[in-house]
Amino acid sequence: MARERGPWITSPARLRERVRAWRARGERIAFVPTMGYLHDGHLSLVERAARSAERVVVSLFVNPLQFESRADLARYPRDLARDRSLLAKARVDAVFVPSAASFYAPGHVTHVTVAGVGERLEGACRPGHFTGVATVVTKLLNVVEPDQLWLGQKDAQQVALLKRMVQDLDFAVDVRVGPTVRETDGLAMSSRNARLTAGERAQAPMLYAALRAGRASLAARGAGPLARRALAAERAMRAALVRAPLAHLDYARLVDPATFDAPAPGARAGLLVVAARFPSARLIDNLKVSLRPAR
Repeated sequence: MARERGPWITSPARLRERVRAWRARGERIAFVPTMGYLHDGHLSLVERAARSAERVVVSLFVNPLQFESRADLARYPRDLARDRSLLAKARVDAVFVPSAASFYAPGHVTHVTVAGVGERLEGACRPGHFTGVATVVTKLLNVVEPDQLWLGQKDAQQVALLKRMVQDLDFAVDVRVGPTVRETDGLAMSSRNARLTAGERAQAPMLYAALRAGRASLAARGAGPLARRALAAERAMRAALVRAPLAHLDYARLVDPATFDAPAPGARAGLLVVAARFPSARLIDNLKVSLRPAR
């Protein structure tokens, strides 16, 4: 096999060789895993990674294991030339672009499952999704061997799941999280936004509006019992989403940010999460909230 040159690498062995050469020189490696079709949210993670380490690795891999169906996998947006152009302008030292056939060799049967957080909300709505996420990230971490793993807050349950996996399996990597990047109307940036019709796109910002309505409800309820305040916040979110008739609500909940179960009484912080299916794409969003009564 010819030696791969430049930042674009398709071979796991070649990437591992390059990363180990950097580490031998005492350089830290930050890793940003993506499924491509990059947007400013991804690029913000790349920028943060570049400020935190001497070397930055980005992966572009549409992971087939985390899709509910072949149809959903086929519909996922892809534009490798566009991704190449965007990354050429960023400080990236290696771009890992494996093929599904090479990354999951024939006979691949090993999967990683994270119980608890991986079974709730997104895990229940999309059976097998988080097993696919945990499996591919485990493989990527084994190839890249980074010092830092950079994730986006927009995929908050995925963040919680991977933090749990990294801790449980003793990966020697520091998980870092960049904030959600939004469009000017509040819609969280996502590769799936490209699939929305004009009518769906006009209603999609209501997910963020619903989260803000939930936050306002929590603040207005003051010092009441948390369970009662949570129910009121969830009702406020559902009421706001009535203004998006094209969206079918999967859930609107207040959860513990680490477990995605209901926050314990006395919890100081929580996470409002929402997921809705439009005819063309399914969208998720979240918002961190304080659960301490306002003084």
